[in-house]
Amino acid sequence: SLVVLFGATAGAYGAKLGSDERELILLVWQVVDLPSKKVGALHKSLVKADNLDLSDQCHEVTGLTAEGLGKAEPLDQVLQQFSQLVSSDLKVLGRSSYTLCSDGQLLIRQVLHPEASKKNFLLSDCFYSFYDLRKEFHTCYPNSAAVKDQTIKTMAEYLGLGTDETEEDFGVWQVKTMVAIIFSMLSESCNHIFTEPETVKYKYETGAWLKLTLASYFLFSSLCSSKSETVDSETVIRARGLPWQSSDQDIARFFKGLNIAKGGVALCLNAQGRRNGEALVRFVNSEQRDLALERHKHHMGSRYIEVYKATGEEFLKIAGGTSNEVAQFLSKENQVIIRMRGLPFTATQEDVLGFLGPECPVTGGKEGLLFVKYPDGRPTGDAFVLFSCEEYAQNALKKHKEILGKRYIELFRSTAAEVQQVVLNRYMSTPLIPTLPTPIIPVIPPPYTIATGSIRDCVRLRGLPYTAGIDDILEFMGDATGDIKPHGVHMVLNQQGRPSGDAFIQMKSADKAFMVAQKCHKKMMKDRYVEVFQCSGEEMNFVLMGGTLNRSGLSPPPCKLPCLSPPTYAAFQTAAVIPAEAAALYQPQALLPATRSPQASAAAPPTVTYYPAQAAQLYMNYTAYYPSPPVSPTTVGYIAAPPGAVAAAATATHSSILPQPGALVRMQGLPYNTGMKEILSFFQGYQYAPDDYNGLIQLSDQARSMLQAPKEWVCL
Repeated sequence: SLVVLFGATAGAYGAKLGSDERELILLVWQVVDLPSKKVGALHKSLVKADNLDLSDQCHEVTGLTAEGLGKAEPLDQVLQQFSQLVSSDLKVLGRSSYTLCSDGQLLIRQVLHPEASKKNFLLSDCFYSFYDLRKEFHTCYPNSAAVKDQTIKTMAEYLGLGTDETEEDFGVWQVKTMVAIIFSMLSESCNHIFTEPETVKYKYETGAWLKLTLASYFLFSSLCSSKSETVDSETVIRARGLPWQSSDQDIARFFKGLNIAKGGVALCLNAQGRRNGEALVRFVNSEQRDLALERHKHHMGSRYIEVYKATGEEFLKIAGGTSNEVAQFLSKENQVIIRMRGLPFTATQEDVLGFLGPECPVTGGKEGLLFVKYPDGRPTGDAFVLFSCEEYAQNALKKHKEILGKRYIELFRSTAAEVQQVVLNRYMSTPLIPTLPTPIIPVIPPPYTIATGSIRDCVRLRGLPYTAGIDDILEFMGDATGDIKPHGVHMVLNQQGRPSGDAFIQMKSADKAFMVAQKCHKKMMKDRYVEVFQCSGEEMNFVLMGGTLNRSGLSPPPCKLPCLSPPTYAAFQTAAVIPAEAAALYQPQALLPATRSPQASAAAPPTVTYYPAQAAQLYMNYTAYYPSPPVSPTTVGYIAAPPGAVAAAATATHSSILPQPGALVRMQGLPYNTGMKEILSFFQGYQYAPDDYNGLIQLSDQARSMLQAPKEWVCL
């Protein structure tokens, strides 16, 4: 038997059903016994949504009202009634089993499964298998329109069914017409048989997708570029904006209802093996991928997730490489993987097992541990651990930041793809994922400084569209544009040179800043609302170093917290995204060439740029927050600065920046209050740049505050 099912949400209808995350408000169904061609009673049930604000299209098409829906039952109770009524109808027809039949994929995959997942209740088994009437119709009538162009109305017209949509209530006409179409397909002229239902995976299957030996790793780049690559680019998407603690299971839950390929979730990591908020997801076919793209800007918790097309080559780079050791470690499938970070370098397998204790036994004992090492065999302080069930993994996560030896240990959920990336990054002299792109760190020309002090004459704009420019901000500010200080607009880029969604604006007075914050807070810019907070110059500088500022106060940057959380980074080395107007400001030169003469330095181009022509008084300052994670200094790229800054430093000292190659060292782990005097004392007995305290790369107080990474100095 089939159960013909039709539904509607409070938002989009037709081809966009489910694309706007609106809740289900209507279910209509009827049992059809295929052998006897008999039908059961037709049932229509309203569903009470959490948000009863119906879209104009929904109200017009369905004729439903918020008042009527307010008296209905919630979805979980409606589905219980659905099961009971279907069982009763089947009993009358002398049947016991059934399969759903819907008009396309959207109702099951894009509405029911995602909504049930968000509301934390399980769907019955019948919702994991269904017939797509459009596909069945096209199989039965190959000369009909393509599957993607089919609708209930076009199928009925193709068969010449004379039904009038206006004669029945919304939903009732659709189900009755679908039943009539099915009976036509069962006629002697067609004799269609329903044999291969669509399936929805119950859960995401983890595991290494592609297992390569270390020797074959060196053939990896040719594999990725060959025409015979085994990953179809039409099946891969990139999800962006994920919470850093998201696991592969969390991502699979976001795409609930769609079939992800086994081992098809690859979390993107940076060169230090930390997550950057992106993931590549491979689906079983292009149809599932296209449905996934419709979830662009759907929410995971309170965050919206961007979904874009990606390529098979990108997926291979992230999920493809695996050493023999990793392959053996990941061969135990359906295990929960936990990553440990910050282990003492002398820690042994016995130490880790003792730290975890008997309440969270490791799968296979020592075989369930994988230590990450550098190419020379030195430990990195990272390890991965396998647990056979969620309970053991949860017990292990409770030990987050407990002490082993003299160090606190961080524990996080992990994935098979993360294991592959982190281990291969350390194994190979040329890492699978490139090192961090060179951060872009600006130098502010001397006359134009960022304000300091406690006067709250600045505002912070948070949540700007990534495409927003100076013109958009000026339009957003409206009449308050005239109260902006000259050179007072400071747009903030992230470490990869991309817009961070933040900007700071210096106003002429604290009163002007207060008025702007009151007037513009949560005002719309393009398709996003922007938060506006009043702040001081001191708070602005504090936030630029990674702190947070909102209406409830100021929180210190991550590097100043006693418990450091993993920051996010980019997985691929990409060119910084800089507006065309800013191209002149950043030249593709390194900060420190091997040798440089004063004459060459003096000829360096100026660094001042103004934006745009109609706002020539506004200097755009691009700021990069450069975190200082506990990683090997050899994995972090040098800091780059505009060439004018280098020229200024060289001119001031009348000597070359580097007297000889290899004269640069970088210090990490310094106390926050460290000054030049303490650093010079630390290097007492060593020859630093003669008669030159500027060897500590000081260009100006403001430039140094931007150039200096938290807890770091760059020394000559």
